[in-house]
Amino acid sequence: MSQRSFSTPLIGRDGELARLATALDRARHGSGQAVVVAGDAGVGKTRLLDEVAGRAAAAGATVVTGHCVDLGDVGLPYLPFTELLGVLAADSRFSAVVSAHPVVGRLLGAGSDSARDADARLRLFEGVAGLFADLAATAPLLLILEDLHWADQSSRDLLRFLLSRAGLARGLTVLASYRADDLHRRHPLRPLLAELVRLPAVERLELRPLADAEVTRLVRALTERPLSDAAVRDIVERAEGNAFYTEELVAAADAEGMPTGLADLLLIRVEQLPETAQRVLRTAAVAGRRVGHDLLRDAVGLPEEELESALREAVGRQLLVPGDGDTYAFRHALAREAVYADLLPGQRSRLHGTFARLLAAGGGGAATAAERAHHYRESHDLPEALAASLEAADHARRVGAPAEELRQLETALDLWPAVPCEARPEGEGLDRVTLTLRASAAAAHAGDAHRAVSLTRAALAGTGQDADPELAARVRYTLAGNLMTVDNLAAAFVYSSEALALIPADPPSRTWVWAAATHVMAARQVGDDDTALRVARQALEVAERIGATAARADLLISLARLEGGGRRGREGRARLREARELARSAGDAPVEIRALFALAIGCFEAGEFQECLPWITEGLDRARRSGLLSSPYASEMRYLRLLVLYTLGHWDECVRSADAGPAPGFTRGPALYVALARGEPDAVERGRALLGEPFDWMGRLVGGIVLTDAAALRGDAAEAVAWMRDSVTALTDESGRAPYVTVRLAALALAAVADRATEARGTGDEGRWTDLAGELVESARVSAARQGPEGQAWLARAEAEWTRAVSGPDAAAWEKTVAAFAHGDVYELARVRLRYAEALSADGRRAEAEEQARAARETAVALRAAPLLDRLERLDTLPGRTAEVRVSPLTAREQEVLRLLALGRSNRQIGEELFITGKTASVHVSNILAKLGAASRTEAVAIAYRESLITPEPTARG
Repeated sequence: MSQRSFSTPLIGRDGELARLATALDRARHGSGQAVVVAGDAGVGKTRLLDEVAGRAAAAGATVVTGHCVDLGDVGLPYLPFTELLGVLAADSRFSAVVSAHPVVGRLLGAGSDSARDADARLRLFEGVAGLFADLAATAPLLLILEDLHWADQSSRDLLRFLLSRAGLARGLTVLASYRADDLHRRHPLRPLLAELVRLPAVERLELRPLADAEVTRLVRALTERPLSDAAVRDIVERAEGNAFYTEELVAAADAEGMPTGLADLLLIRVEQLPETAQRVLRTAAVAGRRVGHDLLRDAVGLPEEELESALREAVGRQLLVPGDGDTYAFRHALAREAVYADLLPGQRSRLHGTFARLLAAGGGGAATAAERAHHYRESHDLPEALAASLEAADHARRVGAPAEELRQLETALDLWPAVPCEARPEGEGLDRVTLTLRASAAAAHAGDAHRAVSLTRAALAGTGQDADPELAARVRYTLAGNLMTVDNLAAAFVYSSEALALIPADPPSRTWVWAAATHVMAARQVGDDDTALRVARQALEVAERIGATAARADLLISLARLEGGGRRGREGRARLREARELARSAGDAPVEIRALFALAIGCFEAGEFQECLPWITEGLDRARRSGLLSSPYASEMRYLRLLVLYTLGHWDECVRSADAGPAPGFTRGPALYVALARGEPDAVERGRALLGEPFDWMGRLVGGIVLTDAAALRGDAAEAVAWMRDSVTALTDESGRAPYVTVRLAALALAAVADRATEARGTGDEGRWTDLAGELVESARVSAARQGPEGQAWLARAEAEWTRAVSGPDAAAWEKTVAAFAHGDVYELARVRLRYAEALSADGRRAEAEEQARAARETAVALRAAPLLDRLERLDTLPGRTAEVRVSPLTAREQEVLRLLALGRSNRQIGEELFITGKTASVHVSNILAKLGAASRTEAVAIAYRESLITPEPTARG
């Protein structure tokens, strides 16, 4: 497979080449390796990767490159992998291996699995991984993915799957590049990078600007004629270490007067070409970063000889470079952008239309639909753009890419009113209301609940008085379901009631059953359990009669909450397992995921934390395979998994897992509980950030816990109570039912209130605190009335704190609390052991107090819970305690910052490597200096080595 050739010498990258060569060597002789190469546009990422590719190919490796392309708002799922697989499939050396993995044909236009086959996405991913593993088993395989900052979500998901497996295949190396300067704070690639760099087989390599001396060498190497020292210094100063800028400045040195902008430099080079070559470049710029020879020939309309001559000129000037598969690419994306921007509007429109028509005539199937949609839209051929967008949306749905499906559907909806009725595509479901409903489903599956609500409201607005009753009902129960995900429960109940009233129960229909199933959930949410139970039983009978299997499963999940012992009881769990099997047999992934979530949360509520984890694992795997990892129940399971890890005391795993991929902020809540318990300074700020708009129920719950507990830990009883009350008010539903978390919040606030009551005892001021304690404990009692072991444990703590507030520490109350938390909550057990030790000590039972305090201290040391450890150290029940193991005063994040300090990184470099701002890095450095009592960064590192807080890292060789 041919590699691109560059006339530009590679200067100043010896260290980076050595690191990449080491990765290739490790992959050849051991497990697979991956390196993510970061750098600003033009810094030399592509040149470095090309050098590595050439050396690897010379050593006998198979080298294949895939490119991500910027098509604006057009989603083109799996584009770089489609390119990789296309090159492999076209090579006769690999035909047997490729044919052994027919599933990858989905990305090569060889058909696709049924849209209802929810396992298709997993089979695709495993097929791609298996193909690469088989190829690497015959000869070392180097995969290069360029420009990840433009990668579509589906490509990012596939890359995560490949690199997150138990181990990359032996002989396989993956090198992926991205523009660091393109990664704004909310760029979708950022969370993926944060996840990948934590994997043992993945490392990050940053290409920094070249030093002035290296740029000088590059300038001298590029020039065929001598340049004056002044001219060289001018280029070095203006290039600012950027290799591509350097090349362009040197190439433009012959022009009169140095241009001030890079675009001007690029266009000067273009304008030095013959007119025919300029015409070819302008046409290629409209195609994108890369274009095939035949497509370019047909678009530009030149005879073959003239085209080849023009291409030779463009390649000779290093504006285009030949690539694999008889294609040409711009030497740099910035060059393409400059040429494209210089086109007149009429030129752009005409050329986009040409490419659209050529792509349509050439076939290519669904894989080119997004490209055609892009070109048709830019050429203002709106009917064709609409048709292509709908085709692209269908393709995205088939390959499990809901974010791309939503983007294409929203494009289609934007185009819809501008396209005459007679020019719109025809077929079932091709009306504006139905398409809007479909877009709302894609938004929900992509995790954008508020967008889903907005789209469903738009569908409702488009439903007139004469609308088909079944469609009108579908719109309303869909809106009700979406409203429940954003906790607008009263409105959800209204719309589900309207949906049920629009169509009769007899004759039975699937629409009525689904409307009923939605109404059951809405009724239960607003506290109308009688209605929920009545409708659920009726609808279940109808669902069984007409064979509505998925709806039957959904109703069984609701009934498990309404009857018997709920989802914690044996009968409820049996119903949930039946629902899971029914949903699976029907191929309804969302209902199956809901059943798995219910099974998991039922175990958690019963205090069976270990038993909870297999259900969560199965549920998240199902969500991942069906492209629903961002859907509401999957997000809840991601939170629940972290909560189980937190509760069991697996805090480091909890923190690591919290960074594993993009997710709603609340899902990382348990890692925030860890941060607070470890005394990390930004925990309160992070908790407060969850309270913003739009309102998120789970985010408000997590923020309320953090802020209430933080105030209690500071001893600020008034603020703790205020946060507790604000949180309960915000989380209370329209029926007036307080949230289940009330008991936990009350217990946390009571700890601070009891402290104040103890301090005020005998002063005559304790009455206000004891009255407040009585109010809080009553809230806890009401909240915990129907809860399982976890809620009862928090209630025991609230009762013990209330007793402490009104009459002093009660050892019996704290003994009961310790027993209640012994069901598995490691940290809370240690916290109540501390209170128990205080009560025992007050009773003069010092030996028992020491036993409880010692057990609490062991937990605090193991968890690195510094604030708890500090309180334990102040007890007088542990003689000789200072001789025990020293706990690091630094948080986990400060440990990471300290490690980079030891490597000589600046604040900016620390921020880039940890994906935080330089300002935040500076705050962490200041905290480290203060905690270690160091006057400088160097002294802090020396103290850290002396105290064994960090160990020296081996120096990289080469």
